[in-house]
Amino acid sequence: MSASRNVGLLLFALAWFCGACFYGANLQSEETRTMRRVEIVAHRGASHDAPENTMPAVLLGWEQGADLVEIDVYLSKDQEVVLLHDKTTKRTTGVDRPVAEQTWAELSTQDAGAWKSPSYAGTKIPRLAEALASIPQGKRMLVEVKCGPEIVPYLKQEFAKSGQPPEAIVVICFQAAVCQAVREQIPEHQVYYLADIKKPKNGDKSPPTAEELVQTARRLGVHGVDLSATTDIDQKFVETIRQAGLEMHVWTVDDPELARAMCEAGVDSITTNRPAFLRAELAKPAAK
Repeated sequence: MSASRNVGLLLFALAWFCGACFYGANLQSEETRTMRRVEIVAHRGASHDAPENTMPAVLLGWEQGADLVEIDVYLSKDQEVVLLHDKTTKRTTGVDRPVAEQTWAELSTQDAGAWKSPSYAGTKIPRLAEALASIPQGKRMLVEVKCGPEIVPYLKQEFAKSGQPPEAIVVICFQAAVCQAVREQIPEHQVYYLADIKKPKNGDKSPPTAEELVQTARRLGVHGVDLSATTDIDQKFVETIRQAGLEMHVWTVDDPELARAMCEAGVDSITTNRPAFLRAELAKPAAK
């Protein structure tokens, strides 16, 4: 065999080997992006199975393996921080009155579980202190403020009394004024800016871009953004957020296909009503 032919075969083998390594590395990189463990957040607790924003839902969220449990809070007439999503108690207790116009004594007598299932009849509206006491070591709670910045001094008190480390409690809110108040009054706690980036059906207003969200986050001094999950969120979108030094979270996803897309985009967490179900679905091999 001639020397030139030996050299040719050697170069061919080397090229094949390098190509195989490159292809394998790309596959590994893609698999790593797809299967990277994303934190799962239980939306209002495990609210698919238990009445939202109640202690059964919160505790079930932890039992179902959620990394974080998200709750909503309002301030009562007598300055108690209570778990509730709506402005009034009508939907979950049948009492059509604003939370801000009711005392804790009034709120504490209402049934917040019967609407979900007879098995939860008698479940009460909890105070924030109860929810904070449930946080297992090494896990976190997202506290979404549904009212205004007037609640922040009372959050500060409850956070301090809870004995939980600051990193275990994160505040999230759509309102800029609340985010700023938290940064000023409770700077030891992280705060994420919430935003809905789904395109409106009427098309009158475009949702904020990644660049616009970065500008808002920087102005507010928050640590991350928590956005409505949409297929418009891709790797480029997430990279724009991350390059600004911000965390990137999404809500609320029960569809495994959308959840997998969010994982592939590289988000930090996915909020879901079904934490155990979604974790199990994401652990399955992706459909070819």
